[in-house]
Amino acid sequence: MAARKNAKAQKSNELDGAEFFAAIALIEKEKGIPKSYMLEKINQALVSAYKRDHEGVGDNVVVDANEELGTVRMYVKKDVVETVDNPFTEMSLEEAREKLPHAELGDVIRIEVKTRDFGRIAAQTARQVIIQGMREAERGMIYDEFSSKEHEILTGVVTRIDPRSGAASLRIGSGSEATEAFLAPSEQVRGETYTEGMHLKVYVVEVRRSTKGPQVLISRTHPGLVKRLFELEVPEIYDGTVEVKSIAREAGSRTKLAVWSADSNVDPIGACVGPRGQRVNNIVDELKGEKVDIIKWSEDPSEYIAAALSPADVVSVTVHAASKSCRVVVPDDQLSLAIGKEGQNARLAAKLTGWKIDIKPSSAPDEEPEDGIAAEDDEEIVVEE
Repeated sequence: MAARKNAKAQKSNELDGAEFFAAIALIEKEKGIPKSYMLEKINQALVSAYKRDHEGVGDNVVVDANEELGTVRMYVKKDVVETVDNPFTEMSLEEAREKLPHAELGDVIRIEVKTRDFGRIAAQTARQVIIQGMREAERGMIYDEFSSKEHEILTGVVTRIDPRSGAASLRIGSGSEATEAFLAPSEQVRGETYTEGMHLKVYVVEVRRSTKGPQVLISRTHPGLVKRLFELEVPEIYDGTVEVKSIAREAGSRTKLAVWSADSNVDPIGACVGPRGQRVNNIVDELKGEKVDIIKWSEDPSEYIAAALSPADVVSVTVHAASKSCRVVVPDDQLSLAIGKEGQNARLAAKLTGWKIDIKPSSAPDEEPEDGIAAEDDEEIVVEE
């Protein structure tokens, strides 16, 4: 009775070829993991497992997985030699002829590995590799799925808020291709509050590979979020009729957007604003009330800088191309509006245009300039295409 139990236990540990191939086929169907990928991984693992116990065998081990016959067999290739120096990779002519009567010196003979433990090792290895391979393949597919969405907008569901750091985790995607994305405190808009279960539009900054699967880094503060929101709302931007030339943003407070169209029949600002302001209002709602200034881009620096200082009126702009700086004169009653609260309007105009801007009132246009407001190199806004 005990012997029968042992035999049954030993049989359950052996690799059943038919079940093996059926399992791989099922994985391919349900998970989309190619059969060839799984077989390659299992072959590599079986060879490695055998090599661990037979150090001298080198690269002479091969695995033959035959789906038609439903068999998985391992062989060691041995050279037929006159004098055997390495019994793991060589065999004498006499030994060779015991297995293959017509063997000759110089032949390579495949000897099937039929040790008692091979079936058990093969079964355990196959199980481990299938599980690991499924995880790796799923991670790879998730990485491929989300890396193609870098610099795009996705909608996620808030799953967790770290009570100490305030970092938020979002579930992005659905089904087997869903993954967790990380919204760091530095990428959150000041004043916005997030709750578990909340749906949130986010900008995918970067997708990284890691041992735990792909890391999706997302943002609510990135200027690219505004650009993608305009693409969703404004068909003329999406199809390229209207082009977003530059964006300068102080998240949660104000954004300036420079737009342009090669089609003289298209009003780029009107297209972005939409009928009765509907398009831009939808974006402002998504940004929780953040103000958005839409200005017309111009290749003429004077026109561009004057427009960038909107909503203030500008009397004149004197540019100094060599230093990429300019002096802007505004009416006295427009000075505070041109500069903005805490210098925000002038600062965003400088970021948007890339010019150092010195603003003067019309009553004193020739005073010695103070330090202007400039777009530093590390503040320059790059809009991802």
